[in-house]
Amino acid sequence: MSTPKTMANTSGEFGRITRFFKPLAAGFAGARGLRDDAAVFGVPEGRELVVTTDAMVAGVHFFPDDAPGDIAAKLMRSNLSDLAAMGAEPLAYTLVTALPRGLPDSWLEAFAAGLGADQQQFGIALAGGDSVSTTGPVTLSVTAFGLVPAGRALPRWGGRPGDRVFVTGTIGDAALGLEIAYGRLDLPDEEASGHLLRRLRRPDPRTGIGPRLIGLAGGALDVSDGLVADLGHLCEESGCAALLQAEAVPLSDAARGAIDGDPARLALAITGGDDYELLFSAPESARDALAALSAAGGVAITEIGSLLPGEAGTVTVLDGTGAALPLTRRGWDHF
Repeated sequence: MSTPKTMANTSGEFGRITRFFKPLAAGFAGARGLRDDAAVFGVPEGRELVVTTDAMVAGVHFFPDDAPGDIAAKLMRSNLSDLAAMGAEPLAYTLVTALPRGLPDSWLEAFAAGLGADQQQFGIALAGGDSVSTTGPVTLSVTAFGLVPAGRALPRWGGRPGDRVFVTGTIGDAALGLEIAYGRLDLPDEEASGHLLRRLRRPDPRTGIGPRLIGLAGGALDVSDGLVADLGHLCEESGCAALLQAEAVPLSDAARGAIDGDPARLALAITGGDDYELLFSAPESARDALAALSAAGGVAITEIGSLLPGEAGTVTVLDGTGAALPLTRRGWDHF
C-alpha cells in the first residue's frame, strides 16, 4: 500500500490510499508514511513478534449491507482477539481490501473511520497493505502484529489433565444476535436485541487480559468457531479430553432471556461462535490470581469445566443434572 511521490493522488487507488489510509499509518513510524513498498520495524530486545491473519468475506462473515464501521470493527477485533489469546500486546497491522469498482467513497470513508476509532481504543496502527478491485463480494484481510516476552507466548498445547477450564466475558451473544439478524429470533425486549446484535457486530477482544495470563494459563485460544469446538481444539493440541459444565457457561442477561430454558438455543449459544472471548486452562492453584485479574480488569473470568485424561479432542458437555447434553454440532467449520 504505497503512494508514489510524483502522483497528485487525488483520485483512483492512490487517491483513496492517501485520503483514507495514510492517516491511519501516521502513528506508526515503521509504516514510512505508506510511501514505500513495505513497512520496516524492529522488535525490542527481549520481545518476540506474534503474527496473525484473518480474512472476512461479505455474505460469509458479515451481511453486505452491514454498516462499514461495524465491518471494520469486526475485522480489526477478530485479529486483536488472536493476539490476546497468545498473550501479545497489539503493535501494528496490515490491511488488504478487495472491493467492487462501484463501491462509493462514502463506504470506504466510514470503513476507515471505524478502523481509526479502534486504533485509538486498542493502541494499534496501520503499517501498510494492498488495495485491489474485485468482481466478487467485498473481501477484507488484516494481518496483525503483537509483542510478547520472548519464549512466553501462550500456546494451545499447554493444557494438562487436572487443569480447570476458564472463559472470559459471556458466551452465545453473537450466535443469538445472528439469529436476530436473520429474522429467526424475535425478542420483545429491544434493549436485549440491541445488545446481542452489538456483540455480533462489534466483539470485545480481551487485549487487557491476554498478556496478563502469561504465567497463569496453560493452554489458550480465543472462541471464534464456538465454545465446544474451540475447547476441542485446545484438547486436541494438549492431548487430553474435557468436561464442560453447560450450567456454568457465563451468559449475559440478554442471552439468558433469549434462551429462556430452550435446550436448542442453549446448544446454539455454546456452539455458535463469533464470541471472541478467551478460553484457557489453568491449574487450580491459579484461581485466586485469576479472580484478582478479573477484578482488576473489569472482565468476568468464569470456571466452566476441567481437562482430564482421555481421547485427545473429546469434549463432553454436561447439563444441570450431570447428564451428557446431546449436540448436533460442535461449532463452525468453513468446509
